[in-house]
Amino acid sequence: MTENSFCGCAISLTRTAQNPRARARPLPNSAASAPHFEAQSAAHSCCKMAMKLAYWDIRGLAQPIRLLLEYTGTKYEEKFYSCGEAPNYDKSCWFNEKEKLGMDFPNLPYLEDGGTKVVQSNAILRYIARKHNLCGETEEEQMRVDILENQAMDFRNGFAQLCYGDFDKNKPCYNEKLPGTLKQFSDFLGDRKWFAGHKITFVDFIMYELLDLHRMFQPECLDDYRNLRSFLDHFESLEKIAEYMKSGKFIKTPVNNKMAKWGNRKE
Repeated sequence: MTENSFCGCAISLTRTAQNPRARARPLPNSAASAPHFEAQSAAHSCCKMAMKLAYWDIRGLAQPIRLLLEYTGTKYEEKFYSCGEAPNYDKSCWFNEKEKLGMDFPNLPYLEDGGTKVVQSNAILRYIARKHNLCGETEEEQMRVDILENQAMDFRNGFAQLCYGDFDKNKPCYNEKLPGTLKQFSDFLGDRKWFAGHKITFVDFIMYELLDLHRMFQPECLDDYRNLRSFLDHFESLEKIAEYMKSGKFIKTPVNNKMAKWGNRKE
């Protein structure tokens, strides 16, 4: 394939003369340049490189990002790193190249979009969401997004500490506090379809993942929160999300890496 093939896109610019004998009249500058502009635009659209998302071969912090990429129809590819088996859980596949990637604060997950490299899961979500106006439209919606983004991270960190820490010792206390935590999210959602309001935002992708993990962890935990269950149903019924979940690309398990005490196995 040559450079002039525009990445496989065939661009045909055809002009038909109504009178073959008529003398060709010069086009106005704007009209004359239009086909060239259209060709350039089409080539740019066609040749736009796929984003690359890199993470461990688990759900983890990358799952909301995957869901958002699928929902927005973003062209992307994934690079998976695999943690070694017990007892060492070797991660050299990541650490051997971590400092060679030429990015600020190298960490997993990371996203490459052409020459742009983004780390930190929430920063990646916001980067994608800004391209599709999924950060909230009104000041109130944006405020709710900001609040929930941080509250959800607290929720996630607490669950991660349980899964990777002394699971058997800490599980009873976690289960005791879980209903109160879920009630707070239920109250915040209220009778809205999405957490920020009438339109989906990137924090809905975070909350879907957290609530889905918790019903895997404790299947009855959402029984008293009808609006949270409805939220999950609405999310899963989104056309592109439903298609993704039925595809071979979707990662159901493992949730966590191999050293975790819960969610560390592929089922």
